[in-house]
Amino acid sequence: MLKVSSLPWKWYALVFVVLILDQLTKAWATASLDFYQSERVTSFFYYTLRHNYGAAFSFLHDSGGWQRWFLSILAAGVSGVLFVWIAKLKSSQWLETCALALVLGGALGNLVDRVLLGYVVDFIVWHYHEYEWPAFNIADASIFCGAVLYAWDTLFTKKGESSGSEKVKSK
Repeated sequence: MLKVSSLPWKWYALVFVVLILDQLTKAWATASLDFYQSERVTSFFYYTLRHNYGAAFSFLHDSGGWQRWFLSILAAGVSGVLFVWIAKLKSSQWLETCALALVLGGALGNLVDRVLLGYVVDFIVWHYHEYEWPAFNIADASIFCGAVLYAWDTLFTKKGESSGSEKVKSK
């Protein structure tokens, strides 16, 4: 059985920081921007307030409302699995743990929106001329970064080898 004292609290602190940063930036966007108003930041980046009732890339956006609770239950279940997974990893698996913490923080950030508002607040848009990437938020960016780190760790860290400066001692 997992002991509470062995839980990696620093990684849960990262989850909390991502969650708070996500919620604060969404509150700022909601208070500062009108719906679909664009505020240019650079030639390829602007802020705009959008509501996503679906999943990534607005998948299931127009599905009549059932997707809110389906996606909420799915996110809560995945979050529970990630919470336990993080607790079971060894300290030498810090890259994998960091990746999962970023994904968990982002998942919880979007889950809060979905449960409280019925949609996810998106406000960051990158574009090139008329080509536009779908609007996203800090939670989405955290999930993406966590997924990239996890893929990197999976592809380039040899099994049995630490993902950091700690060396595996052989007898």
